[in-house]
Formats: sequence, C-alpha cells, structure tokens
Amino acid sequence: MNIRREGPAWATLDRIDWQILKELQADGRMTNVELASRVGISAPPCLRRVRALEKAGYILGYHARLNTKLLGFDMEAYAMVRLSSQAEADLVAFEKLARSWSYVRECAMLSGDVDFLLKCVAPDLASFQNFIIRDLTAAPNVDHLRTAFSIRISKFEPGLPLD
Repeated sequence: MNIRREGPAWATLDRIDWQILKELQADGRMTNVELASRVGISAPPCLRRVRALEKAGYILGYHARLNTKLLGFDMEAYAMVRLSSQAEADLVAFEKLARSWSYVRECAMLSGDVDFLLKCVAPDLASFQNFIIRDLTAAPNVDHLRTAFSIRISKFEPGLPLD
C-alpha cells in the first residue's frame, strides 16, 4: 500500500521519526532503550525525538487497551443521530453533550442523512436502553435515532497504517 505523503507535516519527519511513530503505535509501553534499539539509534537522541514528536503534536497520548467483557461492558452499539437543525451552534452543542455521556466512546460528525455516529458501550441491553431513553432521545435537537448492535468485532486496528 502506498501512502500519499504531502504537506509540511510529512516534510519534517525523517525515516527514524516514522519508525519511532510506528513502534510506539504498536507498543507504547516499551522502554526508551528498547525503542532506540528497534529504530537503530542510541537512547538519548531517541528520547529527544520522542519528546519533540509529542511537543509537535504527532503523538497525542498513550493508552491501555482494556478488555471490555472482563470489565463488565458486554454491549457495544452504534447510534446514528439526525438533528432537526444543522446550524453550527446546534452541532457544537450536540458534540458537547455527546462528550459528557460516559457510554459514548466515539462521536463522529458525518455527511449525508445522518449527522452523528456514536460508538457506545454499556454493561447490558437494559442499561443501553435507559441511556437511549433518558439521555439521547431526550437531548435537544435530536430528530431521528437509529441504533445497531455489534454482533462481533472482525477487525480492530487502532492507529494509522504507517508501513
């Protein structure tokens, strides 16, 4: 796969930077010494590069991938929301509200018939239904709502294809 790399951000990263990003994306917990070994440089310049990538905004954070089932979140669902108004203030207000709901893990504004796609998790169907009734359908400006339950996850590939 060829990735189109254009613009000022692409021009400032060298091969080592790209390798650092790829390695950290795969395993953000590795030590700096291990990372330096994998990218073929010594530890001090590797750490300086990582800090520079963080400061420049290429690395936004580090996260642990949790086992949702073991932690009691047996349900994953998607909610497709259409608002009655697409005025910028109404879109921003809905985004702010979506960020406040703990069951909503991702919120994407879309083009087309649906204004927002929400990826949700919940302990069970009853909890998800309560969220839909109490919060989502009661939210200002929500005109139409459709939900779909995830049967299984066939692919989960976080990050970017940096190869």
